[in-house]
Amino acid sequence: MKVALLVNPLAGLGGTVGLKGSDGAELQAEARSRAGQARGAARVAVFLQHLGAFAGDQPDSFLDPSVRPIEWVTWGGPMGADCLQESGLDFEQLGEAVAPTTADDTVRATLTFVDHGVDLIVFVGGDGTARDVLSAASGMTSFIGLPAGVKMHSGVFAISPRAAARVVADLANGRLIERVAREVRDYVEPEAGAMAVGDRIIRTRSYGELWVPEVNDLLQQTKVGGKETEALAVTEIASYVTEHWFDDDQTALIIGPGSTCLEIKRGLGISGTLLGFDVRLPDHSFIIDATAQQLLAVTQQGSAHVVLSFTRQQAFLLGRGNQQLTPAVLSNLRWPHDFTVVSSRHKLLGLEQRPLLVDSDDEVLDARLSGLVEVLTGYDERSLYRVTSPI
Repeated sequence: MKVALLVNPLAGLGGTVGLKGSDGAELQAEARSRAGQARGAARVAVFLQHLGAFAGDQPDSFLDPSVRPIEWVTWGGPMGADCLQESGLDFEQLGEAVAPTTADDTVRATLTFVDHGVDLIVFVGGDGTARDVLSAASGMTSFIGLPAGVKMHSGVFAISPRAAARVVADLANGRLIERVAREVRDYVEPEAGAMAVGDRIIRTRSYGELWVPEVNDLLQQTKVGGKETEALAVTEIASYVTEHWFDDDQTALIIGPGSTCLEIKRGLGISGTLLGFDVRLPDHSFIIDATAQQLLAVTQQGSAHVVLSFTRQQAFLLGRGNQQLTPAVLSNLRWPHDFTVVSSRHKLLGLEQRPLLVDSDDEVLDARLSGLVEVLTGYDERSLYRVTSPI
């Protein structure tokens, strides 16, 4: 799992000295004149300690020692590299800010992390930092805020560094995690003279949403008596995919084997196969039981999207029963942009936290496909799950 750490080194600077934030050079200068202290680095240290990312014995850590290590990427100096280096962790530095750091550095770092294809961005700060991250965010990337700022109205923050460590560890350990859209909110300064006497309401506004992994008891969120009905989940998954793609006349839709995928095929009017790949072309004609060569031609001719599930017991997402997706075919597709992985929660939970596996006959490609993948688990409901190559 590739995780980016992004620290706002000025986060919390104005908190202890009675200011209402740390955004902007003027407010930061005022905070320094009052001997304000930033708190991002200290919060990261607590986060890493609970995560168990330090070298050596960490009896209270959340991270399973049998799991492959997290691959860390970060920005230079106080924006992340200093924290990881102090913890003794290996990391890849993708850039560096010129001191003093500004909001533009956060935006530039976020854009770089997204382009680099990280699975998760852990950003450290408050609502102002969240707004900067949002301005450069991608819907394919997941985010979680580590609270360190003065203003904390947004729903994208963990409740504490320890809670953030728990989320990251659960993802790395293979727990099924909901992926939800949460608001980025920030305080709105009242106009001069607009606040009446006795008006003490804190006013905020929404600036958009980030996709955030949310740890909850999954069985308390399902639909029938606290338990998921798998047949209903399959129907909802099929309904969502069918509605989303039914009128698309620009993209070839490649639908893989399995019972959930078969339900999707039926919803699209395809008399398809249970064990093979069927394709709905942009002109709404079909290729039934497509070969690897046919899939290669489809992906070479234009835009294509693959709907895929995994083998129930073996947990293979690629390489078992769907060898038509050869390395040549996969090389014409963007991972994960051109894929929708579908499964009920019941099927995923049956893996007992074992990762989904990819075995494409190309080790470099398998490494590129490893990390976190979004899984469609119901009607417009998503979870995050770990993918890796066989050891």
